Amino acid sequence: MNENELYYGVIDRCIHEGASDAYCEEIKSQGYTIIDGGYTQVELDKLRDAVSELRSTYVDRWGEVFLKERDEYHSVRLPMSYGHEPIIELAFNDHVLALVRNMIRGSFVLNQQNLIINPPGEKYNQSAWHRDLPYQHFVSSRPLAINALFCLDEFTRDNGATLVIPASHNAEEFPSESYIKKHAIQLEAPAGSFIVMNCMTYHRGGFNNSRQERMALNHVYSIPFIKQQINIPASMDCSVFDEERQKILGVPYQVPGDVEAFLETRVKADGYGSG
Repeated sequence: MNENELYYGVIDRCIHEGASDAYCEEIKSQGYTIIDGGYTQVELDKLRDAVSELRSTYVDRWGEVFLKERDEYHSVRLPMSYGHEPIIELAFNDHVLALVRNMIRGSFVLNQQNLIINPPGEKYNQSAWHRDLPYQHFVSSRPLAINALFCLDEFTRDNGATLVIPASHNAEEFPSESYIKKHAIQLEAPAGSFIVMNCMTYHRGGFNNSRQERMALNHVYSIPFIKQQINIPASMDCSVFDEERQKILGVPYQVPGDVEAFLETRVKADGYGSG
């Protein structure tokens, strides 16, 4: 039987033309996919060392009590701003950016990067169902933002792997408890992989029943008119990056401080202007 005999009455169909197309089809349909980040064991070890050093610096800077009072003890906000090269490079992963470029046509920026730690035996601030564009109840024909969760550790059922509600990016309202019990699934994934989602897909961290923390580095890439969680160009020296990376970091898309600054954006010939 040839391929044309497998279906009939089909006028439009999805054709995979590039390596990322299959993953994009899964995101469009189910709201999520899992991809290999392309890292060697040596590179993963360097990332873990950088994260370990960063976390100690972060807690020393803000204080354990201060962070716990704000339910922030199990997070590190904008870790790339602390200058660790492996963590910075993670935000520019070629496999992830290929997916983002495929899903978000036109300009996009890194909206946020956060280290997320799932502690053993206790709840944390990512254990509730949420979208990575929280408090929003609408759907769009194309993604407004893409979430790329890097698995620094292996994600297993035992250590609280992320749960998702498939296709929930296509529905405005949060589903019923009975629907969640029937359809929610847990995503086991190897260390070094990315769980990539449409940011409107409902998801949450599972309960960590193991004896070890489970760590991940989350990235959100969004269309430029969605403000960054933290102003990245104001938080780190972006002049060391080339023009393409500066665009991803949001350098050209900062809110003009006055009319003169806005008018200066109008002379840009590369689409940096804000409309």
